[in-house]
Amino acid sequence: MRFTKMHGTGNDYVYVDCVREPQLSQQLGPDPSALAVAISRPHVGIGADGLVLIASSDVADFSMRIFNADGSEAEMCGNASRCIGKYVYERGLTQKEELTLETKAGVRTVWLSVRGGSVNSVRVDMGEPRLHPNEIGVSLPGERVVQAPIEAAGRSWRMTCVSMGNPHAVVFVDHDPSTLDLETVGPAFERHPLFPQRINTEFVQVVGRDALRMRVWERGSGETQACGTGACAALVASSLSSLTDRRATVHLLGGDLDIEWNPYTDRVFLTGPAAFVFDGEWLGGTYGKS
Repeated sequence: MRFTKMHGTGNDYVYVDCVREPQLSQQLGPDPSALAVAISRPHVGIGADGLVLIASSDVADFSMRIFNADGSEAEMCGNASRCIGKYVYERGLTQKEELTLETKAGVRTVWLSVRGGSVNSVRVDMGEPRLHPNEIGVSLPGERVVQAPIEAAGRSWRMTCVSMGNPHAVVFVDHDPSTLDLETVGPAFERHPLFPQRINTEFVQVVGRDALRMRVWERGSGETQACGTGACAALVASSLSSLTDRRATVHLLGGDLDIEWNPYTDRVFLTGPAAFVFDGEWLGGTYGKS
């Protein structure tokens, strides 16, 4: 099975082209979770945050399915969306510089910034943030969860919860998040009883009205270099708490993402780079299931 490894600000996935090789969709079956686990292993697999399948769509230009490193399926990924935009353009699957992408969170529009035949950055319409606890998967009352108290990893925190097609708990800290013991704190949030379907958690320091610094613990993958939906959730949460304006640069371990929450349409837009790493062929038996 041929594959391409790509990353968006360090958030790396293995991409499989089921557009050019549609038979792969049938071979992989409806649940390629075992393949995602095998491929994502850093020493005996390829090493990645997960697996992304690029395919055709009846409702958009292309579709994607995303599987985390633990095999669980994610609803949406901003970094993967940007990488797919770069892939389909530079590999000749489309000549469009504005295209649509079907995800489990709905159809998203993607705009490509092209120079000299290469895509140097991608802007994604990430949709409207959802703030009601029932839409996020948070077992708390009320219409919104803004600066709500939570006990995790033996400490008291305050969190703001946002869905960007997938669930996020944004926790603001008053120091550089690089000092956090994320290997302890991250799992404590991910599997907290308040989140029956688990949660992605962002630990965010406000460094200005237009800048945030962030680390992320992703549901099913652990700490990643970046999370596009998480960066969007962080901007929404900081704006709700009047900590920033509606447009900010989010500084992540893997690089910077520019986020804008449009006050007129209520939609969030994500802009950032995407990069190829390498192409290869997976020889792992029956696609990691044996």
